Amino acid sequence: MENRKRILVVDDEQHITMVMRSGLTKHGYDVRVAAEGEAALELFQLWTPDLVITDLSMPNMDGLEVCRRLRAVSTVPIIVLSVKGDESVKIEALDAGADDYVTKPFAMGEFLARVRAALRRSPAGREQDTVLEEADFRVDVQTREVRVCGKEIHLTPKEFDLLVYLLRNAGKVLTHRTVLSAVWGGNYVEQNEYLRVFIGRLRKKIEKDHARPRYILTEPWVGYRFLPGK
Repeated sequence: MENRKRILVVDDEQHITMVMRSGLTKHGYDVRVAAEGEAALELFQLWTPDLVITDLSMPNMDGLEVCRRLRAVSTVPIIVLSVKGDESVKIEALDAGADDYVTKPFAMGEFLARVRAALRRSPAGREQDTVLEEADFRVDVQTREVRVCGKEIHLTPKEFDLLVYLLRNAGKVLTHRTVLSAVWGGNYVEQNEYLRVFIGRLRKKIEKDHARPRYILTEPWVGYRFLPGK
């Protein structure tokens, strides 16, 4: 019981929270529910969950503001739920700090897979690759500590996974589909907006001038190339 992952579900629709609580609990998760943003933030401080799942449209404080408030104090994984599936809304949620976006209605099997992915802390790799050192970068995969030119950088879980993948493939031209499949999974290979948003977020944290990046280079119409420095 002590090792169960804690999940905070934030939604003002009671039937949704009941379904979520039941499905997640059956699969071994410790679940608590909040009906609105302020209550969710208070519960987050008291309970420190491993994952937050929040609806986008709620009274008083919407899911975007919940994401922004959480990102100001934590790198906890966040999954946003919404009936809106258009690209601009997804980008807004990802920009606010969400790690994933699930459109309602959804199949519980796929949703549970996304939960597992969000909770997965260690990217796939061999045991001897737990510390990655490339030029300006030092990344400890087990402790998730990131240093660039000796300075510690704080990344969200998905930003960390993306950086580790780029480091392990330094110097190669990586297509959009390749990166999306490796970091997000096969169901995401067409979700280029995910990659654009997270590359932008990562650049802002690791580049001296994110408008003129020296580490994460864009290969026009193809993808990206990661150069860790000299």
